[in-house]
Amino acid sequence: MSKNNLPVRGRTQTGNGANLGFENQMWAAADKLRGHMDASEYKHVVLGLIFLKYISDAFQAKYKQLEATKDTEYTDPEDRDEYAATNIFWVPQEARWKYGIPPVNNANYAWIQHFIHHLSPTWVAGFVMANGSMSTNTTSEGEIRRNIIEADLVDCMIALPGQLFYTTQIPVCLWFLARNKVGAHGRSPLRDRRGQTLFIDARKLGSLIDRTHKDFSDEEIDKVTATYHAWRGVGADGHPPYQDVPGFCKSVTTNEIREHGYVLTPGRYVGAAEIEDDGVPFEEKMAELSATLYEQFAEADRLEATIKRNLEVLGYGE
Repeated sequence: MSKNNLPVRGRTQTGNGANLGFENQMWAAADKLRGHMDASEYKHVVLGLIFLKYISDAFQAKYKQLEATKDTEYTDPEDRDEYAATNIFWVPQEARWKYGIPPVNNANYAWIQHFIHHLSPTWVAGFVMANGSMSTNTTSEGEIRRNIIEADLVDCMIALPGQLFYTTQIPVCLWFLARNKVGAHGRSPLRDRRGQTLFIDARKLGSLIDRTHKDFSDEEIDKVTATYHAWRGVGADGHPPYQDVPGFCKSVTTNEIREHGYVLTPGRYVGAAEIEDDGVPFEEKMAELSATLYEQFAEADRLEATIKRNLEVLGYGE
């Protein structure tokens, strides 16, 4: 594409009320790179995933059956022949759900375990999840979250405000998982974070750029990332050390998370922000607020009298 044909960066009004900036050009570029896919070709992408889900569910159902009868009928849930006899695929131990079986009606913890399975021993995984993933105890989800926490995999949790997306206004959260919290990480001087998790409550950050869409400023993004990096110990030399900030961030031990029922909602740990003292004595402030309130009472009486007179003129007086 020549320079003269480059799309002009601007905001385009969409049907959902959001003003798109350069994001629509990014989407168009990604769509072009993906290539055209006819609806009839979707099956080649989706059917493989459906098949994997089917054999996993069939294996798990058979496993539970064999486990339940192993003492009475001497069945062995680890015997491949037990599955082959009923035409069920054997799923190796390492391929099973390590931290618990996710419910069939919600894929949050299936995705989380998928990320963990593919996470390198020395790197960090970060991903977006629905807020419910931080506290749900539905079916097996609470147990899975507990097992992940006890495995000391949760490095940082960040709560975000709503209205960050074009198609939904629900608030979400960021999960950061790490297999290795011991310390050194390549050339970055990380500290030993074992048994600790950082919680950041960023729900009050961001500002509306239109009536339905909120965005973070560069300064707000820097505030969040600098907090996480300081806590981990990245670039410790010459950088301010990490400190808990009431209402925004707190470093929490696994034992404290355990005491809170393995809930990972940042607001439960960071507390309330400190209110800055303006130096005005309470008596003086109360007198000023009371005077303002009485002025508002008088204004309300005046408006009520005006409305009654207007109703009388219209023939609707008492």
